[in-house]
Amino acid sequence: MRPSRLCSLIVPLILAACAATPPPPPPPPLSATTATGSINTRALRDWRGIVRSVDRDRYARRDAAWQLALEQARRQTGSGDLRSLGDLIDPDAARRDVTPPVGAYRCRTVKLGSQGGEQGLGYVVYDWFACRIEATPRGLKFSKTTGSQRPSGLLFPEDDRKMVMLGSLALAAEPPANSYGQRPERDLVAVLERIGEARWRLVIPWPQSESNLDLIELVPA
Repeated sequence: MRPSRLCSLIVPLILAACAATPPPPPPPPLSATTATGSINTRALRDWRGIVRSVDRDRYARRDAAWQLALEQARRQTGSGDLRSLGDLIDPDAARRDVTPPVGAYRCRTVKLGSQGGEQGLGYVVYDWFACRIEATPRGLKFSKTTGSQRPSGLLFPEDDRKMVMLGSLALAAEPPANSYGQRPERDLVAVLERIGEARWRLVIPWPQSESNLDLIELVPA
């Protein structure tokens, strides 16, 4: 058979085969949750590309915040029962599987240490308020919804024992807190850790005022 005749038979077969092959499906959208409700971390940017230098420094010096705050809390007078808090005030209490389920939580704040030195209270244990963890298009979000100090922010996966929160603080009758970076004087960086079967804490090193370390305890409502 002549080469030209052979080509005229092969080329149509190749074109038909290509036309019969469907194009590959588009990649899935970068949603915050999958069909099973688990977190799709591809929707989250790395918090290190967002954090301000002053908050990066707070995060890096969180061990020093623990040390100073606990030393003050144990030496100075305070408000509430410090000895009843157990693992909440143990710097090494973090467990694996940190990611909290979405839903409503009871939460209370414990302030350790005093930025006023010997003049302030060494610790303050507050009553329980309402908080929530919700799934958003950008990832998990924590919000404290009642009380006079109401932090909120996005939770960024860091490793199996901690998530990093970049957030902001609303006070008194103000509306919910702005996103991180909009009001630098209200910005905060925190570490979320699981410290029990259904118990978490947010560790806020070097808060903007009052204490040297804030802890927010979370248990499902």
